Amino acid sequence: MAEVVVSQDVNAPLADLWRSWDSFDEIYRFNPVINQSPLLPRSAPTGMGAERVCRHIDGKTYLKERIIGYQPEEHIVVDIFDANLPLKKAIVTLDFAALSSDRSRVTMRISFTPKFGPIGWLMTPLMKSQFRKGLSDLLSANARFVEQGVEVHPKAAA
Repeated sequence: MAEVVVSQDVNAPLADLWRSWDSFDEIYRFNPVINQSPLLPRSAPTGMGAERVCRHIDGKTYLKERIIGYQPEEHIVVDIFDANLPLKKAIVTLDFAALSSDRSRVTMRISFTPKFGPIGWLMTPLMKSQFRKGLSDLLSANARFVEQGVEVHPKAAA
């Protein structure tokens, strides 16, 4: 599996940073490429087994995700189990750490296997570059959300 890792320091207590990610169906509020992220039917709101669909702003792209690892204020592991992207398998891990009483860090890791066999492996460097940029943008947007309340897709508009 290929892997990309990015981190972001956030000027907020760990509990506030954690809450922003633990509200599993509200990632659309700070993710610049997702405009809806409802829970799937019969899903728990968060924790092990919670499932959502992330609908991108392009109106075409979607990801269905399930929490497969969960330790409050420590980590969330998400399996992307269905998507219309060239991914055969993808796991996203978010690790959280308190740096001080009012400063925290989130580290996001995606491990993925592209579709299309050898052709997919040839695409891997480009995919890694795109993931690195997208995940960095997401973590920056999350920091603005936690620190300043900046929402890219406010709840009232959903």
